[in-house]
Amino acid sequence: MSAQNQSQSVTVPQIMRRKGLQPIVALTAYNALMAGLVDPYADIILVGDSLAMVEHGMASTLEATLDLMILHGRSVMRSARQALVVVDLPFGSYEENPEQAFRSASRVLRETGCTAVKLEGGVAMRETIAFLTQRGVPVMAHIGLTPQSVMTLGGFKTQGRDRAAWSAIEADAVAVAEAGAFAVVLEGIVEPLAARITENIAIPTIGIGASARCDGQILVLEDMLGLTDRAPKFVRRFGALGDAAREAVRQYAEAVGARSFPADQETYLPKK
Repeated sequence: MSAQNQSQSVTVPQIMRRKGLQPIVALTAYNALMAGLVDPYADIILVGDSLAMVEHGMASTLEATLDLMILHGRSVMRSARQALVVVDLPFGSYEENPEQAFRSASRVLRETGCTAVKLEGGVAMRETIAFLTQRGVPVMAHIGLTPQSVMTLGGFKTQGRDRAAWSAIEADAVAVAEAGAFAVVLEGIVEPLAARITENIAIPTIGIGASARCDGQILVLEDMLGLTDRAPKFVRRFGALGDAAREAVRQYAEAVGARSFPADQETYLPKK
């Protein structure tokens, strides 16, 4: 077991009991520094495969590897004290069969010390989710707009605009709940459908672009803080850290160029 493994105060049963009651606060974090900022306020910290794009400048989440997710999961666990930490299973690490998924999930839990894994897919992942949960692996599901399937979906498109698609998405939600997932992320789903799903399944729904009708919300931390240049419509910028950072760097460069930094108070001088 990883040396970073710690007992978080938020547990899977506690998250499940929040269904329909107090909203669940979730955010992503990809490293110890950001996890330390998020942990006092979040019920769930997700080490999402979005780190491939946000942290590493990759073209899509498909480039994330299991080793990369474990590396970042270990970093987050060094700062997480109370939030329940979930780590994404990346593309190609679980879809082949339930046995592959268990091998990947067991590595994540063992090597990071996190509490749960997240995987994308509904009906198609029912058997895999059941296989994992029956073997002691807590699973958060993810349906609707699933970034790992973006090529199949034809892009990052809102799901459920056409009512003819509702039954399939609802079937996905029912499938993951019945298979044993403790919560499900609803991404990019129109409000009436997200509300119906939330009302009709027994596990908490965590919305991202799925309205306030869900049992909780999650955002990519860097989007919410204003560190990214662009963000989806569903993101509210709760900060402008990107602008503040650029201004700080500009001032630093100016001070170095003017030889006003470091000044005497920032310089080691000999004793008089």
